[in-house]
Amino acid sequence: MSGPVRTSGAKQRGFTYVGLMFAVVIIGLTLTVVAQVWRTTVQSEREAQLLWAGHAYRLAIASYFAFGHRYPATLDNLLTDDRFPVPKRHLRKLYPDPMTGRNDWKLVLTPDQSGIQGVESTSQLAPMKRGGFELVDSAFKDADCVCKWSFVYYPYRGGVGVAPAGLPIGAPPPGGGNTQTPGGPTAAPGVPIPLGPTLTTTPAPIPTTGSGPN
Repeated sequence: MSGPVRTSGAKQRGFTYVGLMFAVVIIGLTLTVVAQVWRTTVQSEREAQLLWAGHAYRLAIASYFAFGHRYPATLDNLLTDDRFPVPKRHLRKLYPDPMTGRNDWKLVLTPDQSGIQGVESTSQLAPMKRGGFELVDSAFKDADCVCKWSFVYYPYRGGVGVAPAGLPIGAPPPGGGNTQTPGGPTAAPGVPIPLGPTLTTTPAPIPTTGSGPN
């Protein structure tokens, strides 16, 4: 009788071992899925923060440019613009790159390297967001790296946007080098524009006609 009992106990221990291994596999797969969902959620939130911070820098650069038609030499100039008797502040603080957590932005410089037109993330991650961007960020669609999300200010594109095809960054608009519109300097939507002198034209007197000789 002892033989069959031992055989039954061995089979039971075998089933228990298989069941335990199956449970371990299920738990492992569940943890993998949870980790993947967590990474996706975290990156999506960081990308949303990157869009917000990038827009803040772009609008601050637009505000700086509107007062004097010059780009800032450093990002610190956006915090304290001392070109005026009372320094102006175009940005609340220097926001870090949400993708890296550091102030290690790649600076997009003017062709003569004298000013900063915009910023880009230094992260090499592929973005989760592939579409649904605002019109100003339409060039971000289907980018294979968040480092290609370039937050640059172009004064001749209504204050923000992408340079026309074939033109280098900072190049004047087609048809001439004047970056002003007839109404004055351009800036991003919501950015105050300094008022220049108003030209007044005095109308010429209207000649009066009198009665001449018959």
